Amino acid sequence: MDSTHAVSPPAILDARQLRRTLGQFATGIAVLTTRAPDGAPLGLTINSFNSVSLEPPLVVFSLARRLSLLPWFEEASHFGISLLAAGQRALSDRFAGPAQDRFAGVEWFPGPFGSPLLVGACAHFECRNAIRHDGGDHLLFLAEVCHHAAYPREPLVFFGGAYRELAP
Repeated sequence: MDSTHAVSPPAILDARQLRRTLGQFATGIAVLTTRAPDGAPLGLTINSFNSVSLEPPLVVFSLARRLSLLPWFEEASHFGISLLAAGQRALSDRFAGPAQDRFAGVEWFPGPFGSPLLVGACAHFECRNAIRHDGGDHLLFLAEVCHHAAYPREPLVFFGGAYRELAP
């Protein structure tokens, strides 16, 4: 290791600085959805979504433990994940905002397992709630992909604290 690049770890990590550093990793934006026991659609914006395995087909995402919707997602049998397309920033903002009826006026359709999927997304996944793990102030969900579809659209991207578009 080149000693000119060695850095001593700080005694205590600054959470805001860590968040800024993590923001240097470009991510797609997704809306995670499920249904309440009465059938009402529920959803929120996430950017902690990644593929894990093709055999078996698994994806992972995390939700903050302080999230008011967490119990609904913990108990859900299936989830919908809509990867947002460029031009769907308003949907991202809507599902990241206060948890009133986020679906009012939003076009969606039920996936094969009943999860709400948003119209106009780049891709859809419908997943079985398989495994959950402790992730500190978050809960990690390891979900089995049961259905998926991709569409020829550019993704909505988030980098450095701002929405971005891919350059050709």
